[in-house]
Amino acid sequence: MSKIIATAAIRGAHKILERALEKYEEAVKKFGKEAEIGFPNTAYYLPIIYAMLGYPVKRLGDCEEVLQEAKRLLPEIPSEKTWLPYLGPALDAGMATFFAEEIIEAIKYLEDPNVYTKTEEPLENNIWLGAADDVIFRKRGVEFVDGTAPGFAAILGAPPDKETAQRIAQELLEKNLYVFMHDQTNGIYMPYLLKEAGVQLGWPTRLIPFGPDYTSVVFAIGFACRVAMSFGGIKPGDYLGNLLYNKDRTFAFAITFGPVSDEWYANGAGAINWGFPVISDWDIPEIKPFGVCTYEHVVSKVPHKEIVDRAVEVRGLKVTAVKLDIPVSYAPAFEGERVRKDDLYLECGGGRSPAVELLLTGSLEEVEDGKIEVIGPEISDVEKLGIKGPPYVLPFAVVVKVAGVNMQEDFEAILERQFHHLVNYAQGIMHVGQRNIMWLRISKQAVEKGFQFVHVGRILYAKLRQEYGAIVDKCQVTIYTVEDKVREILELAKEVYEKRDARLAGLTDETVDVFYSCTLCQSFAPNHVCVITPERVGACGAYNWLDGKACYQINPTGPNQPIPKGELIDATLGQFTGVNEFVKQASRGAVERVSLYSILIDPMTVCGCMEGIAALLPSINGIMIVNRDYMGMTPTGMKFSTLAGMVGGGQVTPGFMGVSKHYLTSPKFLSSEGGLLRVVWMPKMLKEELRDKLQKRAEELGVPDLIEKIADETVATTEEEVRAWIEKVEHPVLKLPPLV
Repeated sequence: MSKIIATAAIRGAHKILERALEKYEEAVKKFGKEAEIGFPNTAYYLPIIYAMLGYPVKRLGDCEEVLQEAKRLLPEIPSEKTWLPYLGPALDAGMATFFAEEIIEAIKYLEDPNVYTKTEEPLENNIWLGAADDVIFRKRGVEFVDGTAPGFAAILGAPPDKETAQRIAQELLEKNLYVFMHDQTNGIYMPYLLKEAGVQLGWPTRLIPFGPDYTSVVFAIGFACRVAMSFGGIKPGDYLGNLLYNKDRTFAFAITFGPVSDEWYANGAGAINWGFPVISDWDIPEIKPFGVCTYEHVVSKVPHKEIVDRAVEVRGLKVTAVKLDIPVSYAPAFEGERVRKDDLYLECGGGRSPAVELLLTGSLEEVEDGKIEVIGPEISDVEKLGIKGPPYVLPFAVVVKVAGVNMQEDFEAILERQFHHLVNYAQGIMHVGQRNIMWLRISKQAVEKGFQFVHVGRILYAKLRQEYGAIVDKCQVTIYTVEDKVREILELAKEVYEKRDARLAGLTDETVDVFYSCTLCQSFAPNHVCVITPERVGACGAYNWLDGKACYQINPTGPNQPIPKGELIDATLGQFTGVNEFVKQASRGAVERVSLYSILIDPMTVCGCMEGIAALLPSINGIMIVNRDYMGMTPTGMKFSTLAGMVGGGQVTPGFMGVSKHYLTSPKFLSSEGGLLRVVWMPKMLKEELRDKLQKRAEELGVPDLIEKIADETVATTEEEVRAWIEKVEHPVLKLPPLV
């Protein structure tokens, strides 16, 4: 390893640790050692420290022990004359750097709780987002599970101008990476350059301004540590497991712009511990031999035009970008982009005009493969129509006809649901809703680049043929922008939707012989197996029984496999011989039995992507539900994030279970314990979101006022308060038999 780099990194680590010690002493004098400390709304405490040492920093006084550990890790600054192997000491210095910086950042929150926005997007008066809370983390961390986001680029400093900044950010996004931004170069901050260029910042667009100081790099590394612990089943304190997990699975790297300070060297040494290499545009020493990183550790003097490709190459990330015949960039990273009013050129639907989307199955003879037709005005025609704008408004209907030897009517809704994200992947295009409540917005920038309605057709044709080639042999797309024809399609669509809904509603667990598995998340939770039935969708809410069936047809060796039910063991619990055999084999013997309808006996595992968690409240003989968007305390005395740590990673925890929102309204929901009648608490936001479906289920159970009898945070946040409430309203759980 380069002596120059090692010396600078160790010297920088000494400076950072000294800074942390000074901040700690000042904070103790001001707040006392008992002051609570940490990053807001997270169960991971200070995540790098927690992941590496297994030590939960809860109080300010806890920092002292960590700082002493950082001191022990920190080597002496290398002698000018004596040559020693420097890699190990430099990596230790990098680890000590991150421990010290996490404490510095935690003290910032203590000194000023609003130092960062704690939101998904920048505010008018503050661009810096700070550490991701658990709501953001669980929403975004899933993308590191399913491969939508292979990794991230941690940026230190900024290129010289907004054009370069925008181009580099665009290239990173096109490779599906998150971009985490920190610190400045000569007083220039990359997020401000992007904002000046009109680029949207925040978690939805994957451009994250973490903090204005180099110490905010710990938010990026901490995010990686949390992914390993939450989705990978890596236990706190298993430092080697966490480091290797991220080296093998999280394709991250650091890019630095401008002169590299000792402190930056120290952060670079820290990142290398995780297998994340450093790529710089500055003339600094390089570390070319392989070792901790997959390939080179430090690569320097890379031109701005080449820096993204070089970084991807050095990290070993294989990017298979799809080139479409459209004039705008196309990648999953653009899915969260919003087209706001000032940027809006044209919109369809969303209450402004009639709009609908529909996918139908045709015969091989009647579907003309590759035919894309626009009937009515194109986007380029609207200015000639005498319509007031911009923003202009047009009616819109898109009808996709597919044909295939293996295509079935049951797959129509599944393919149709893909329109949402497939269209959203186009930069400058925003798609909201589905069916006849869809809403399409086209930005001025997209129109300036030449985007037309025909390009929507090209996207749908290319992606449906590419991703669903196993069932789609032919595909054609027709787009209508004439109101009378749109309304005609709308009436047809309503008939089709009604038939589909009736077909799905008629499916029950008893009427099928086969369930489906989902092991999509086993790369992160090796022991987890999801069993999907007609009346129980996956805990993440993304896959129902028909989805599993379609995915198996599309990819017979994929994560969705048929599970023959076998013989019924226990109808009340929902145990079947075939299910147990499959789960035992697929979990490598870690899980021997699964009860599909019980929370107390052999409950099903989850990976960490669940929409909600059900938990037993023993003294009440009731069940509480909490959704992951709810950040408050629950009657268990734990927040969602803490509960998630108890059930995630493929653990079997009787009395606790991950659930989807849809499952809450199913007749099979915890039917072994009494189902919805057993639910005594859920957040008000969840109650309102599901009110219509919950009300229908309550009426089926003969308790039409059940929803009002379920407590929420407005009346109870402790088990004792829930007990008082259910007695006051005479909740039906009082008449149910004891659970334990």
